[in-house]
Amino acid sequence: MRTRQSIINYIYRKEDIDKFDSKFKLFGAAQKFNTEAFLKIRLFTSSSIFVLVFLFANNTFIVAPLITLLYYYGMTYLMVDKPLKERAKTLEREAFYYFEVLTLSLESGRNLEMAIETACTYIKSGISQEFKETLYQVKFGKSLSEALDDMRMRIPSEIVNNIIINVMQSSLFGNSILNTMYNQLDYLRDKQIMEVKAEISKIPTKISIFSVIFFVPLILMLIIAPLVIDYITNL
Repeated sequence: MRTRQSIINYIYRKEDIDKFDSKFKLFGAAQKFNTEAFLKIRLFTSSSIFVLVFLFANNTFIVAPLITLLYYYGMTYLMVDKPLKERAKTLEREAFYYFEVLTLSLESGRNLEMAIETACTYIKSGISQEFKETLYQVKFGKSLSEALDDMRMRIPSEIVNNIIINVMQSSLFGNSILNTMYNQLDYLRDKQIMEVKAEISKIPTKISIFSVIFFVPLILMLIIAPLVIDYITNL
């Protein structure tokens, strides 16, 4: 836990620290970094790079700040923003199978908590791990709604979070959770189909780019090569 005497409290604004706290929560129960560790590492490595470039590079007054800024923001993108985007996509891919098993458990007569536990037993994935953490919190005194609400803070996907919200509302207001899950599964299925179609539609563009880069130069070489050889032999 970060203390008041931590160096990051004196260097970074509270808004920036809170922003990173929110981002690192989105890595879920298995997060490896926390805000304090990341900001300290970024600060130390950026300072080191600035000093090294300033001492050994040419045009140091321009190059050193430029390289340091590129590293400073690049590190944030590569270690925080990009992994979060990949995690969101992974959770969305895993969501359909997990919620399908959850729905089957509800159909068999289990209540929501038991259905979640059953799905977690048979599915090993990132989203299953987050639901296991939710059940762990329930065992230590939180209500299921509170634990699910906390879970949303660990999920970077709006799609998955919307499903969790719908399940919470159905449970809270006494609506049919099964009907809610049927609707959400239909939505996830349609979304996956749309994503596949989108990927298929990109194939002609990728092929065109590949052709321009590789085949067009090769064809030009085959056309020009005889002329070049004939020119050289006639010299």
